[in-house]
Amino acid sequence: MKKVDSHVLASWLDNTLQAARFKDYCPNGMQVEGRSEVGHIITGVTASEALLRTAVERGADAVLVHHGWMWRNEDRRVIGTRRTRMALALKNDLNLYAYHLPLDAHPTLGNNAQLARVLGLTPARRDDGSPQTCGQDNLVWLGDATGVQTLGELGARVAERLGRQPLVVGDPDQPVSRVAWCTGGAQGMLADAVDAGVSAYITGEVSESTVHLARETGVGFIAAGHHATERYGAQALGQAVAEHFGIKVEFVDLDNPA
Repeated sequence: MKKVDSHVLASWLDNTLQAARFKDYCPNGMQVEGRSEVGHIITGVTASEALLRTAVERGADAVLVHHGWMWRNEDRRVIGTRRTRMALALKNDLNLYAYHLPLDAHPTLGNNAQLARVLGLTPARRDDGSPQTCGQDNLVWLGDATGVQTLGELGARVAERLGRQPLVVGDPDQPVSRVAWCTGGAQGMLADAVDAGVSAYITGEVSESTVHLARETGVGFIAAGHHATERYGAQALGQAVAEHFGIKVEFVDLDNPA
C-alpha cells in the first residue's frame, strides 16, 4: 500500500486550503499526531466518537474532517466525551486533521463551492475568476439559481438534492433571481446577504431572529441542515488527497438531522 508521511500530508493540506490566513474558532491542520505514515484515510463531517470507531474498524491511519476539536470557549478539561474521543485516537495511533473555515472557503474543494455544484447554483465571478462573496472572511457566496424561478422551486430542489426537507421562510411564489449561500451555521450572515441585494439565502441552520429578518426584508431564507450542507467539502478534499498522493480515502456519512 502506498503511504505518505503524516507531516507531509499536513503541510499539503495546510497549503492547499491556505489555513494560515484564517482567524478561526479552532486550530486548523493536524490536531492529533498519530502514526508517522498514512496510507488510508477516513473523511467525514465531524470527528465524533462514531467516526473514530469507524476509522479504527476499517484500519485507517488518519481521520480528515471539517469539524475537529478544541473549539473556542469549550471546557478544556479532558473528561467525558472529550476523553473518550482522545483516548480512541491516541490508543489507535490515529492522526486527526481538521479544517473549519478554510474548508468552507476554498474556491473549488470547499463546502460552498461543492454545495453550489450539488444544488446547481452558478457563482458570480470577479474579473480574476474568483467567486463574488460577502460577509465575514468573504464566506458568503453570491450567484444565481440556474433554472429556478421561485422560492418554492428552490426549496424543492434543495429537498431533492440534499435528501432532506429544508425550512423555507418566505412566500413560495416570490421570484428568485440573485441568491447567496454559506454552508453550516451561517444564519447570522443573512444581514450580509440582504445588503448584497439577493432575493434568497441558503445556509444550514436557523435562529429565532433569522425568521424575523427574512420576513421583514422580503429575502427568502432556506435552512437546509448544517450536516446536510457540509457533506461535500470533505468528500472533495478527500478525493483530491487520494489523487495527489495515490492513497486510499473513504468518505463516511454518519446521519445527523441537525
